This record gives sequence, C-alpha cells and structure tokens, in this order.
Amino acid sequence: MMSPNHWDPLSRTFSRPLRLSLSDSDPQASAPTTSLLVSISHLPRSLSVRVYGTRRLPPKHRESLVAQVVRMLRLSETDERNAREFRKMAEAAATKENCSWLADFGGRVFRSPTLFEDMVKCILLCNCHWPRTLSMARALCELQFELQCKSSGVFVAQAANATVKNVSNGTAHNFIPNTPAGEESKRNIRASKVSKKLGSKFVETKTLLEADAKLNTDSVHIGREISMPSLSLERVEDDSCERCSSRHGSDSGAPDSLQSQNGIQPGVSKMICNFPSPRELANLDESFLAKRCNLGYRAIRIIKLAQSIVEGRIPLREVEESCANGASSSWYNKLADQFRKIDGFGPFTCANVLMCMGFYHIIPTDSETVRHLKQVHAKKSTIQTVHRDVEEIYGKYAPFQFLAYWAELWHFYEKRFGKLSEMPPSDYKLITASNMRIEGGRKNKKTKRC
Repeated sequence: MMSPNHWDPLSRTFSRPLRLSLSDSDPQASAPTTSLLVSISHLPRSLSVRVYGTRRLPPKHRESLVAQVVRMLRLSETDERNAREFRKMAEAAATKENCSWLADFGGRVFRSPTLFEDMVKCILLCNCHWPRTLSMARALCELQFELQCKSSGVFVAQAANATVKNVSNGTAHNFIPNTPAGEESKRNIRASKVSKKLGSKFVETKTLLEADAKLNTDSVHIGREISMPSLSLERVEDDSCERCSSRHGSDSGAPDSLQSQNGIQPGVSKMICNFPSPRELANLDESFLAKRCNLGYRAIRIIKLAQSIVEGRIPLREVEESCANGASSSWYNKLADQFRKIDGFGPFTCANVLMCMGFYHIIPTDSETVRHLKQVHAKKSTIQTVHRDVEEIYGKYAPFQFLAYWAELWHFYEKRFGKLSEMPPSDYKLITASNMRIEGGRKNKKTKRC
C-alpha cells in the first residue's frame, strides 16, 4: 500500500517503477540508473510483466527487472518451498480448528524490490500512525522525482549545499558501530507543500492498459526451472510518458543519448517517480530531508543508512545472498545482532526487516499486535508480555509463526473493511486501530464506510 506501489482494484493490476539495474547501491556506481513503469497482472498459471516506454530491453535489464519481480512476489525456489510447507501446515490446522481462512492464505507476503526500500519503509512504520507512514513514503517518492528532474529550486539549492556527516568506519560484514538510538523528538515538523501530487506523476494504470490494446507488443516468455508461475515479459512502445513529461519540463536528469543507447525513448525517465536509492539519499542535508518529507528524527537515520550502504559498510547484496538457501534461527540471531547496531533499528524494525528476508519464526510486535491479541484472543497483553503471548498462540506454527499471525490479522482486517484487494487506494489510510474496534463498540462516525 506504500508508494510507489499502486494496486488497481478494477483491472487487478499492480504497477510501480523499477530500475533497469540496481547499481545505485553499488559503491562503484558513477551514475543513477533509469527507471521504467512496470505492471504485473495474473494470467492463468502465469504472470504477465509489462514494461512501458522502451523499444527494446537488453538481456541484462530484463534479468534485473525479473529479479525484482521475483523478490517482490517471493517467487524464488526457497520462497516456493516455504509457501508449500506453510500451506500444508495451515490446511491441517484449518481442518482441526475450523478456521478455513488460514488455509486460504497462500503463504507469501509482499515486499519491496530491494532490501534497502524494505529497511527504510520499516523505519517509517515506527512510532507513528499508519496515515503518516503512507504520507512519508509518498513524500520520499516525490522527492526522488524532484531529484531526477531537477525541477525543484529548493531541492537544488539544498542539495548543492548539503553537508554529509561521515560516520565511523566499520568492517564490511559487521555493518556499522553501535550508535545510541536517541529519543524521539516531540517536535511536530510540518511537511512542506509539494507542487504536484504523486498521482499526477504516474501514468494511470487503467489508461495504460486501454492504450496498450492499440499498440503492438513484443512478448518474451522466460523459462525458469523452479516451481513457480511462468513470467511473460512484454515491452510496450508507449509515448504516454513523453506526453506527461512535456508538462513538467524538459530536463530528464540523464542524457537522451544514454537513454537511446539503452533502447529507452528520450524523455521516459522524466516521468518515473520511484522510491529513492541509497545514492540519492546519502548526500542530503538532514534538516532539509526532515522538513521536506515530514520525517522528523527518521531523516538522520535514513541518511546514515544510505551512507553506510553507498560506502560499502552494509553489504546488502551479500547479506541477502547468505539467506538464499534458507533462513535458520542461528543466522537470524547473527543478523539481528548486526542490524541492531544500525541507528534506529530496534527490535520491531529488525524483526520486520528480517521477516522481509524470509525469517518467519519471530513476529514483529508493537501496539497493533497488542490490540489484535486483546480483541481476537482476549489476551490482556502489554508491550512487556506480548512476545510471550504471541509465542503461546502461534508457536505451534513454527517456523512460520509470522505467516499464521499475518493470515489471521488479514482475515480480521477484511471482516472490518471488506476485501482489501477491492479497496480503493484513497481508503488505505482508514486501516487504523481506531477503526478496528470489535462489534458493538463505539464506532468512529467520521470514517464509517458504506
């Protein structure tokens, strides 16, 4: 639900920008990479992945895009094995406990195309209400758009004078030295107004799909020797991005000649509003980022994280590859110890990030977990006792405790709000604890839905 992700409930299509390569996280990278709009739809026994705004897609870019889709939807061999084992366990439990919704859950939890985006979004989840989390993610994507187009005078001035506070050096596999997390500032930093809404910067998925019917597309089937839906990658020659770019200026932030060499239509990158990469955030000024995106104390933590990745002190690729063949509890403990040394990574953030990496035996707990256990399981949980309580309830699903918890949580969300896949994006902000009261409780008339 967080930007730049977009789910269209009418066409049942997911879309977002993806980078043609992930070299922005590489310390040796000298220039940012181009992003293209990608849509994913579910066909019978396969997924259709469409890439908009390019005449040709070189093999290395195709492989990069497919790898990002595989990561988002958890389609690797390890993910398939975990999902299959969980479904088997869930079907047995559903029959025994008469909870069909548990067996209905497929055992896959969506995540971002990169670990860095997951890490930042987990930081955005901490100590704030869900509507603000959505707002901060949207603001970061708007900032990335301004950086790419160089259309914001404020951004250019701030970026030109940005001061980077170097953090202490650390070994590559020990991440960074332990840094006190610090207390949350109570200042209410008001976000600066943005000149254009994010929605106006994206090409509407429905419009793209309608226009696509009139275009000649080149389809390539990608075979993968694993038990997963096949992927059909299509390149759509589309001028919609160019039409929109004319409304936002002509500076693309990348030479047209470079884009042409990659088979990308000149001007396409001007309109892609993506989540910022580590390199795009590493040199920003803390106070500017905090005010521009209403991040508050999170700004310095995100900047330090980006700097550590760009400087090679947090080797994200190596960390993920180490988990490719499975997620053991011993490796979880080692990674958790290292993640806790990152400024701002407490138990909740660490558990969320590691869940995104495939560790499901630890449930990230916060006030939402406490509320859920009180309303659904009549547990008088507190922040101090919630770890013990979740283990008592979900321990029987080891090593997939989180998947069972998430399936149950999702079930009760849908009892309250209806089918979430049919919810318009404008209503995402309504999914809050105040709107999750049990039947018969006092309801919030202001946010009551028909």
